[in-house]
Amino acid sequence: MASSQTTIIPHSQKPFVTREYPSEDELNAIIAAAADAQNSWSKTALPLSQTPGELRGFVDRANYLLSIAESCLQDIPLTESDKPGFRRYIRRVPYGVAFLIVPWNYPYLTTVNSLIPALLAGNTALLKPSPQTPLTAERISEAFQRAGLPENVLQVVHLSPELVKYACRHPSVKYISFTGSVSGGRDIDQAAAASGDFKTVGLELGGKDPAYVRADANVDYAVAELVDGALFNSGQSCCAVERIYVHEAIFDEFTRKFVDLVKTYKLGDPTESGISLGPVVSVASAKRIRDQVQRAVAAGAKPLIPEELFPVAKSEQFLAMDVVTEETFGPIAPIMKVSGDEEAVQLMNDSKYGLTASVWTTDEAAFESLVDKIDAGTVFSNRCDYLDPALAWTGVKHSGRGISLSKYGFDQVTRAKSVHIKTSPPP
Repeated sequence: MASSQTTIIPHSQKPFVTREYPSEDELNAIIAAAADAQNSWSKTALPLSQTPGELRGFVDRANYLLSIAESCLQDIPLTESDKPGFRRYIRRVPYGVAFLIVPWNYPYLTTVNSLIPALLAGNTALLKPSPQTPLTAERISEAFQRAGLPENVLQVVHLSPELVKYACRHPSVKYISFTGSVSGGRDIDQAAAASGDFKTVGLELGGKDPAYVRADANVDYAVAELVDGALFNSGQSCCAVERIYVHEAIFDEFTRKFVDLVKTYKLGDPTESGISLGPVVSVASAKRIRDQVQRAVAAGAKPLIPEELFPVAKSEQFLAMDVVTEETFGPIAPIMKVSGDEEAVQLMNDSKYGLTASVWTTDEAAFESLVDKIDAGTVFSNRCDYLDPALAWTGVKHSGRGISLSKYGFDQVTRAKSVHIKTSPPP
């Protein structure tokens, strides 16, 4: 079993930082400390008067979740008129110790989705960051400590895959949240099931998010937004645009303008000024994406962006092409022609994923007619690659299960407890 992890800088492939893994006994002690801390933490009133100020610099998502926490976590009363002589209500109570496994691609934003609701609901948290981004979790923890969070309420743990599974099986871990790949989510779900404790597991997994550009769309606007939606963060976003279906009436115009805009991008070291496209996270990822591109081209796809425009792409850790058929997590944007709404919806749904989808149109009624036909957790109109903290973030099919963000995200990190009081017992 590995005893440590070393983070590699993507654009230089040089070591950045190393963290040691705990032993199983040390991990047992960490979990036990979290369980002990949870007993008092769950009884602590929501610090709404000061905590938002302490976290105001974090992200808008945190501020929104803080603003709705009290109303989302308060008891839900049932009217006594429905059942005279009884008082009944439903309370949301914390699970206990929450194990939060967060990814590398947006390590601050994805952490907020699970960490803030878990803590506000009265859980203690074991925060396990990706080996590629270990310092972000440590900085978040330090910020909470400076804000006065009690000891052991939030603990950062750097764990090997074997220790992750060990923690998932641990009897004191009651709730698990995982954001990452489908295969990783399957491993987490199976490890939790192996405990025999019927643990609650939230999974936010992969995507192959489609966009449909209708004939009435504002082409220039759609091109600019979709290039950004496909290439921002080098396409390394769970809700990045990975398939674009364009109505045949505007296909040539859209594709030409899309290619022209991509050609203005500059690929290179993201720490330098003027760079608009950086490397993918690792050499292994670049190779996997190149292999997908080669299979797509062999099957008849046409590469529209000459690789010589991005000479640094020939380095092992860089990649720049424009066609693919499977989930990519890289700067790829396959563009396909469709005859209309029916064909577009059929192709959009022809995927094992269902995280987000977008429709680009100036006809709002036409968009509304398509919403219920599209299999996705979020359906956008004239927008993509965005999380609104007031809306439920959820996926269907292989994109996962459970909800984060919105008022429903607090249901994910708590369980319902019903209270039934007979106010007029017989003498």
